[in-house]
Amino acid sequence: MAQLFVYGAIMEAVRDAWTDERLDDLNQRVDTGFTQVDSRFAQVDARFAQVDARFAQVDARFDKLEERLENRFDRVARDMRDLRVELRSEMDDRFGRLEGRFDWLQRMMLAAYLTAVLGFIATRI
Repeated sequence: MAQLFVYGAIMEAVRDAWTDERLDDLNQRVDTGFTQVDSRFAQVDARFAQVDARFAQVDARFDKLEERLENRFDRVARDMRDLRVELRSEMDDRFGRLEGRFDWLQRMMLAAYLTAVLGFIATRI
C-alpha cells in the first residue's frame, strides 16, 4: 500500500509539471512526427508503385518468352512428325526392295533346286 501512495505522489508531481505550454510543444512534436511518417509512407508507396511497374515488365517478358518457347516446341514437334513420315516412307521403300531381293533369291534357289533335281533325274535315266 505504501508503494501505491508513493506512485500516486510521483504521478501527481508529474501531472503538475505538465504545463499547457509543454503539452502544446508535445502535441506539435507528435504532429511533426506523424507528418514525417506520412511522408515516408508516401515514399514507400511510390517505391511499391515502381516495383509493381517492374513486375509488370517482367511478366510481359515472361509472356513473350513463353510464347517463343511454345512456338519452338510446336516447330520441333512438327519437324519430328515430318521426319517420322519421311523415315517411314524411306523404310517402306527399302523393305520393299529387300522383299524383292528375297523373292528373287527364293526364285533362284527354286530354279537351282529344280535344276539339281532334273539333273539328278537325267543322270538316273
